[in-house]
Order: sequence, then C-alpha cells, then structure tokens
Amino acid sequence: MSFAAKLRTAIANNQSILCLGLDPNPEVMPTQYRAKYDSEMSAGDDRTIAYLWEWMNFIIQSTSNLVCAYKPTLGFYTALGAGGLELLVKTLAAIPSEIPIILDAKHADLNSSSVMAKTAFEQWGVDAITVSPYIGQDLAARFLMYPDKAILVSCYSSNATAQDFQEYPHPEMKSPSTSLPKSLPMYLNVVQNCQAWAGMENLALEVGAAVPDALAKVRSLAPERFILARSIWAGRDNGQRSASLAAILKAGLDSNGGGLILPVNQDALAMGEPDVLVRSLRDEINQAIAATDRQQPICDLWMPNVCLIDRQRHPHANLILQLFDIGCITFEETVQASGQIFPYYIDLRRIISNPQVFEAVIATYAEILQNLQFDRIAGIPYGSLPTASGLALRLNFPLIFPRKEVKAYGARRLIEGNYEAGETIVVVDDILISGKSAIEGAQKIESCGLRVRDIVVFIDHESGVCDRIQKSGYSPHAVLKISEINETLYQSGRISEKQFLTLSHS
Repeated sequence: MSFAAKLRTAIANNQSILCLGLDPNPEVMPTQYRAKYDSEMSAGDDRTIAYLWEWMNFIIQSTSNLVCAYKPTLGFYTALGAGGLELLVKTLAAIPSEIPIILDAKHADLNSSSVMAKTAFEQWGVDAITVSPYIGQDLAARFLMYPDKAILVSCYSSNATAQDFQEYPHPEMKSPSTSLPKSLPMYLNVVQNCQAWAGMENLALEVGAAVPDALAKVRSLAPERFILARSIWAGRDNGQRSASLAAILKAGLDSNGGGLILPVNQDALAMGEPDVLVRSLRDEINQAIAATDRQQPICDLWMPNVCLIDRQRHPHANLILQLFDIGCITFEETVQASGQIFPYYIDLRRIISNPQVFEAVIATYAEILQNLQFDRIAGIPYGSLPTASGLALRLNFPLIFPRKEVKAYGARRLIEGNYEAGETIVVVDDILISGKSAIEGAQKIESCGLRVRDIVVFIDHESGVCDRIQKSGYSPHAVLKISEINETLYQSGRISEKQFLTLSHS
C-alpha cells in the first residue's frame, strides 16, 4: 500500500487529520516520567533511555486511534547517541502497522541519501521522510526508488528569519490577474519544480502555516497533493486559534475537502493524559471542517460513522462499514442476472466516486494478487474494469480485458490490449454470485492462447460458487464473504436482526 493510500485509510478509520510528533525531548516530559528521568540523570545511570521509551510507548498507546500519522524527529534521537537510535527503533516498532510514519529528518545530503533511504525505508520501516528541496531532484530520486514510500518536501517555513531567503526576490510585486507575485518567490519555485518529481502518491509538501496566505499559494500550485502544515498553534489563545484554524483549513484543504495534515500541539506530549487533548483537538478540527463552506466539484469528503465494533474480529471491518455507509449495500428486492431474486443489492460501482473507499478496495485486492504468479491482469466488463485498471497501475502490471461482445467492424478483437500467447493471466471480478461471468471471461481469455489460473473477486456470495469455479479449473480468491459482511454490519448496529437473518438465509 502506498504512503498516500495508507494515510487516507488512517484518516478515514480514525476520523482524524492529526499528525503527532514522537519526540523524546526531556524538557516536555510529564511529571510522572520526569522525576524518574532526572533522578537517573543525576546518578549518571543509563536507564534514562528506558524512561524515555516508557514515555513514547505511553503516548502511542494513548493516541493511536486518534491520529492519522506519527512523526518522530530524527534529531531528538540522534542527540541521545547510540541509545537514542535504539530508542527510535523500539518506538517505530510500537506504532500500529496501519498508522503511517513520517520520519522528520529534513535530509539534505546527496552523498548519504541512498544509505538514508535504505535505512529509513527497509530497516526502520517508515512510510515517508522529510527532505530539503535545495539539492534538487537527484536527492529526491534516491528516496523515490521505493514505490510505496514517499517524501515530504519542506517548501516553506514560518520562521521569521527564513523569509529573506524563501520570499526572494520580490514578494511585494503582484500580478494584476492573480494573487501570486509576478516573479515567483523561491518557495513557490520549489513547489513548481517538485510537481515534476513524482506522482501524487509519492510526494507531499511541508508548509509552515502560521501564514495562511503562503499555504493558500502552495495549494494553488499543488491542488492535489497532501500538505503537512506546521507551526499553527503557537502564541494563540482560544479565540485566535479558532479563527486561525478556519483560515488554515480554507487555505489548505483541497477541492474535495481533504489533502491536509495538521500537527498536534506539542503540549500533548507533556500531559499525563495526552488522549484528552488529542481527542478534543480532533473533534474541534472535524467541526471546523464541517463548517467550512467549500465548493466540492469532484466528490464529497466522506468520513465513516463512528463505530465501536471490535476491529480484531475482521481485518476489513472498517471497509465493510464504509461500503454500507456510501450505499454499496442496500436492502431491496432485486432480480440478479441469473434470474434469482435477492432481498438485498450490492452495487460496487459506487466506489469509483469515493476515492478514499476506492483506494482501500484496490489495496485489499492487491494483498491477494501480490501472492499470485501472473503476467497480466484482466478485468471482467464492466463492473470490475475500474478495479482492474487501478490494480494494474498500483502493481505495475499490464492490463487486458475480454470484450463482452465482439464488434462486427474494426479489429473485431475478443481481447483488448497487448499480450503474448502462453502468458498467465489473473482474472479480476467484483462479486461472485453464480460465477458465470468470471468463468466465461476466463474461457474467452484462454481461447486466445492464454492461461488462467486464478480468479480474484471482492465479494464471494458463497452458496457453493467457489466450488463451481474450482470445478471449472480455476482457483478462486475473495477479499470478503457475504457472511462476513452480514456479521460485521449486524455487530456494528448498521442492520437489524431481521435484516441479519434475511441475509443469512438468502
């Protein structure tokens, strides 16, 4: 799963755009840890690292369901010497796998960049790293060699003494037709150049947002990228903070009401109960987002309903609830293509209009496909073509598809796309009810000299359909079973007992 996909999933699951720094700075240690730390420091004992670890682990355990990412600052750990690097490794390992990790390194050395990328991404397992832009694309390329990882390019600082550099050359000269200067200041040149370095999944921007006008200009040049805002809370009372938050959201949210990550006030680290502050801040931000009047021409920012279901029961419980909440699963009597009448209807075509959910669905397919052997991906028209296309892009495999009908004109192809006889094809479909469309699609593919071993679907309707697939000579794989969906919806209170029993006996 790419960094951006993981981040979007965490935002949806925790209903939070908050990023929390994990910085073992003794100056902000809460009382219960600081007393022990100071005692050991005065005695020259090396157990101080143990107390810092206890503190970092406590913060993670208290807040992992309230944030969308963690951001440890490398400098705090390296300042502690060898013990600090051991502390970093333990801290990173304690972060739940579903929460993205942004290593705040501000890396700016070309010679060590390949080693840094290998250490950060392979050894430490972080998902993204902050880098300085001024070495150029050569430095960024070392990190972008990892397709599922990302860089956050620091393009603007709120620090007053940085303005002489990043606003150079003429911040006062405005174009009559735009709010941007005639001659772009350095920080906007950075943004403009970064746009060509990598796709949306692999490059985000870091912006000091104490000046919302600068954030708005960055957003205007990078309308689809994630932006991590910095320096947004310091020196403001509650009234000023609310006004500032509204201005930051207006300046930084993308056209879909997303794309922005906000930091947690570092006061959370000093609190005995950090979850109280983080939860309050999350709710304040979500209310501010809901109140922000934004034009959303593409699609609405969708956030799932809060649910207290035990997520350990099923690894895709949150996704099931999201599908229900956007109307992919409805209870209405429907005639299926096979002629059967079902008391419910599953319409997975809706996911293509909800990028967060679509990305999560693609990720679940990818988990299965990564364990299979194949040369190309084939989607069954028409329902699974968007999914198959997304998988082909994510996994970097070529795409083909069997036509639903062969034209009487033109090339009259049975299979669209390039392929070589003898190649192995994995077939992707959306839902197995009778298995007819998947089997017929696989047989069309085989009739053109290709091999099909596996058929991968999102939902298995059960009722023996996988047995029929196997009897036809293919191995079926499904992300979800209809019984798992039914059980999860019932446990979460989304459906009544009557609906649960109806679905169970259908």
